[in-house]
Amino acid sequence: MKKTFYAEAAYALGIAILALGTALMSIGDFGMSVAVAPAYVLYLKMSEIWPSFSFGMAEYLLQGVLLAALSLTLRKFRIKYLLSFGTALLYGVLLDGFVLMTGWIPADSFPVRLICYVAGELACVAGIALLIHTHYPPAVYELIIKELSARYGWSIGRVKTVYDCVSCLAAVSLSLAFFGTLQGVGVGTVACALINGWLISRSSSFLDKRFRFADRFAIAALKA
Repeated sequence: MKKTFYAEAAYALGIAILALGTALMSIGDFGMSVAVAPAYVLYLKMSEIWPSFSFGMAEYLLQGVLLAALSLTLRKFRIKYLLSFGTALLYGVLLDGFVLMTGWIPADSFPVRLICYVAGELACVAGIALLIHTHYPPAVYELIIKELSARYGWSIGRVKTVYDCVSCLAAVSLSLAFFGTLQGVGVGTVACALINGWLISRSSSFLDKRFRFADRFAIAALKA
């Protein structure tokens, strides 16, 4: 028999694991995932000007801008948009916490960097797989893909591909404009783009075989 995994726990655990994975990938420094890369490049530049500006701040501020752009594009604002920003805010706060907690890990050793990067990538995959099994508001990145797909009748795969390409181009452009070289985008970014879909699919299937996901509390507003 499958064990019950409450969606609320999957949501909280998924965000926490995703934040930890992102922090570990930043230590590896082989290039962030396509979705995270623009915020990471922004963080690298802004932290030079404003030392207290954090990676987590860059994440939820950029997602806030993207959310505003989505609302203007669709000419509507729904309560789940605000809740998605809440998810982004929680993720950003946890990300900053994990960055501090993992700050002791030496980043000058190639084997350590590689281990951190691989561990971070697998953690991110596990976090996303958990979040997929909840109906709670996703981060703004995923919300944009879902909303544009629903609004214009495009397939989610097509919208995600276009979004990933635009996000990658934005990260590369920002990096070249800020530093004159690539920062936050590298071989790891390409590797993530190639294998993330397969890894997430496998992880999701693993969870489906072992757990039955159910809501502990019926909070319809969070799933609207």
